[in-house]
Amino acid sequence: MDWKKIDDKIYDFIIHNGPRFLTAVLLLFVGFWLIKLVRRLLIAGMDKRELDPSLQPFLKSLIIISLQVFLIIGAMQIVGLELTIFTTVIGAFGVAAGLALSGTLQNFASGVLILILKPFRVGDNIIAQGQEGTVQTIEIFYTVINTADNKTVIIPNSKLSNEIIINTSREGKRRLDIGLKVTYGTDFNEVRSIVEETVKNSRNILPAPVPKIGVSSLDADGYKVTLNVWVSPAAFSDTKLKLQEKVIEDLKAAEVKLPGMA
Repeated sequence: MDWKKIDDKIYDFIIHNGPRFLTAVLLLFVGFWLIKLVRRLLIAGMDKRELDPSLQPFLKSLIIISLQVFLIIGAMQIVGLELTIFTTVIGAFGVAAGLALSGTLQNFASGVLILILKPFRVGDNIIAQGQEGTVQTIEIFYTVINTADNKTVIIPNSKLSNEIIINTSREGKRRLDIGLKVTYGTDFNEVRSIVEETVKNSRNILPAPVPKIGVSSLDADGYKVTLNVWVSPAAFSDTKLKLQEKVIEDLKAAEVKLPGMA
């Protein structure tokens, strides 16, 4: 065995490839240090912006892992490793995974958008997909709401990001409309006076905007009186039930005849 030739080949390999290996090692060392710095800055930035806690771990992992992958690929290119086959395999796997998980990925992307844009938050009352309820949790793939009759409804996030959502909590108050039909023989001023007194004595009704009472329609068997009051979203259902009941009681007590009464 010619050790001199072997030594010469090793020497040539070190001379030609040594600088590239040293550069790659230095790049990895500096790169991983910078990624740690980026990670600390990400955590501070997310906390400062009060980003949703359920989204923070995912975004941190996605950004850090992506940076690490790019760093390793860059080091491999400096060393001179062939990445064509590796890139082809990753690309083919990505296409196959995308086709297989298209619906799941759509829900995932929609969940990220919901958590970033915040069209609604946990605790808000929303109407979506024919369901009305209070948002319990917002997950990456789906949102859970609880309806007034205590049903748990799980809605895929893609449905919430691509279709209409009515957020009844965002403005902090909600208008409550109550309709009441009376006969033409009933004096409207009398009805208005009674209903105004009922509103004054009712709880949970906001002072502003000012409640409104007026005739909303004229029918063959009487006219319809509509009452508009403003309440907090959380008190909407209870206030509606109690106010309707009290209006009927006060009108009967004042001997105001309603359609169908003898």
